Amino acid sequence: MKYLPSIALAILVVTALRGVFSGAPVNFPLLLLLAVVVCGIAWAADKFFLAKRRAAGEELHWGVEVPASIFTVLLVVFLLRSFLAEPFRIPSSSMRPGLVTGDFILVNKFSYGIRLPVLDSKVVDTGSPARGDVAVFKAPHEPEKDYIKRIIGLPGDTIVYKDKKLTLNGQPVSQVEDGTYSYVEFGQFLTTIKFKEKLGDHEYLIAQFPQFPSFIPSQKYPSSPVPTCSDDGSTVTCTVPPGHYLAMGDNRDNSLDGRYWGFVPDSHLRGKAFFIWFNWDDISSFAFKRVFRGIQ
Repeated sequence: MKYLPSIALAILVVTALRGVFSGAPVNFPLLLLLAVVVCGIAWAADKFFLAKRRAAGEELHWGVEVPASIFTVLLVVFLLRSFLAEPFRIPSSSMRPGLVTGDFILVNKFSYGIRLPVLDSKVVDTGSPARGDVAVFKAPHEPEKDYIKRIIGLPGDTIVYKDKKLTLNGQPVSQVEDGTYSYVEFGQFLTTIKFKEKLGDHEYLIAQFPQFPSFIPSQKYPSSPVPTCSDDGSTVTCTVPPGHYLAMGDNRDNSLDGRYWGFVPDSHLRGKAFFIWFNWDDISSFAFKRVFRGIQ
């Protein structure tokens, strides 16, 4: 029980830092590392120098005691989110129907290699994305932002997206109609056609608006820093270069993805999404249909 105040304070510090800087181009892992270092210095000073003075009855300033008390919890949080699992929040509808706006998910940080915190350089190769994985990565055209999409193409693959159907290395990707899917966004009630799609070992749902075209040329990013797909205005052809991946959203007609800004470099991968652990609307309505579920 004596550690509860420290744990609560550490959680508040991490949440506050994340909340304040989540919308700005600030390196949150670096901020958390700096917090760990500062609190670690305070902890060392308290343990090795100030403990004797406290034992002698001398009153010490809270400016050392408070950061020292939360050091251990901050260190554990830093190590967990750096090497094991990191929480993310789904910001848009691009991955519907599987993932909805407001889902809080966990991302496996060692699926695609163990990377140094802050630097993001891979030090141990533990695996690579598979076709159909849902991955979190830094967008090549917006490296300050985290994107979540499905891995459609691996290095060397040729993917064609025509008439809202995928062809992988000359073979059609299995797609079976599965009713409709509706949701509300920006005050509008939207209805899509739902399909079951199978890619590799993954079977998942995608959504398409029948009234929308397969590709909108005006949305193509004009100056992407990575190789891009080619198109003729309606059909998109993507030949994935070495060390890169093609990522697309499951909500195919409402996703700004690799069709428009190109391929994801391996160095930009953050991890594999595997679990939905919280959704406020789901919890507050006592529905419990989304939380504590795996991600297909």
